[in-house]
Amino acid sequence: MLSRSLGLAAVLVCLCALPAHAGEGSFGWVYTLDLQPRGTLEFEQRLQVNQGQARGTYGLWQARTELEYGVSEDFQIAGYLNTSHVSANQNYNDGSTSGWLVPSSAGTGRYSRSRVDGVSLEGIWRLNNPVIDPIGVGLYLEATTGPVKDELESRLLLQSNFLDDRLVVAANLQLSVEKVKFNAPDIGKESMADLLLGVSYRVANNWTAGMEYRFHNDFDGYAFNQQTQRAHFIGPNVHYATQDWWVTAAWRYQLKGQSQCWEPGAAECSNGRVWDSHSRNEVMFKFGRPL
Repeated sequence: MLSRSLGLAAVLVCLCALPAHAGEGSFGWVYTLDLQPRGTLEFEQRLQVNQGQARGTYGLWQARTELEYGVSEDFQIAGYLNTSHVSANQNYNDGSTSGWLVPSSAGTGRYSRSRVDGVSLEGIWRLNNPVIDPIGVGLYLEATTGPVKDELESRLLLQSNFLDDRLVVAANLQLSVEKVKFNAPDIGKESMADLLLGVSYRVANNWTAGMEYRFHNDFDGYAFNQQTQRAHFIGPNVHYATQDWWVTAAWRYQLKGQSQCWEPGAAECSNGRVWDSHSRNEVMFKFGRPL
């Protein structure tokens, strides 16, 4: 009886030491190659909060409600509903009320609005699995449409696992083009190139913690015609997972003095940082549950 109980306890300990399930998001912004198994469905809720610009007040809350489905062992699709709330008041150095989702008609007054931004469809194709290959490689494509913007985003996903998968190192090279529509009749034609890096380590059963970095570059025009912004962000993340659900929190801080702006977006840069859709502090909360 005692040996049977010890054996059962050993099995439970081993199960607890394993990752909760495939598909969990241990990073805030960096995508990994931990996909949904074939035929499984997961609900995921994301909430990003951007706070603080040059002066005054600025708060941007962006929510993404998602369903992920494993089409095969190496291909996953997902659909999103995107919503937001923005509140701003004289947040630029010139005293104007401006920024992402704030129309030019706001002038110097207080502006606040909640809205449905649109919908997105995403696909991830895993070419190499980091669990069995030295370097995991994947391709990511996402299309977004709605009253705020139309966007096509692509990513090259790279991931390596070390120390029996306790240590995860991931990188994303992101390219996107977007048609910005929230300030109609003015339409913005923009493109973006970002490098995202992440490191995560399993510090205890069900717990991981790490760091994330973003090197952000904005361009005027659909073909990366003229650079308008450059910025650097860095911060920590923490992740907790069980068999039935998982949660992630991450924070990144925009480094002062490392950011630049060029025409025609120079007004979006001051105090050594870039603004528009960015802020001094950006926080991400994610919750997932398999269905």
